[in-house]
Amino acid sequence: MATKQPAKKTAALPEKKGHPTLFLFRKENYLIMLAGLAVIIIGYALMVGGGSSDPNKFNPDEVYSFRRITLAPIVIIIGLLIEIYAIMRRPKTEE
Repeated sequence: MATKQPAKKTAALPEKKGHPTLFLFRKENYLIMLAGLAVIIIGYALMVGGGSSDPNKFNPDEVYSFRRITLAPIVIIIGLLIEIYAIMRRPKTEE
């Protein structure tokens, strides 16, 4: 008769010295993510404004300025690229 083999045990992830496996990313990744978030917030802050105190008056030069139409979206995209880099960045392996 065939012998029954015990079920395979799932091995726990090995803990590196000084780094328990509680978080998905390391500290450096989180710092880069915070920097990317700050850049995105700056981009949205560049878009704010352009209103008029008189609701019957429209000032297209203020609403469609270079800062709001070109610069702010570029800054936001740079912030999103920083976020992607922070997520994809692998920590250096210690030997």
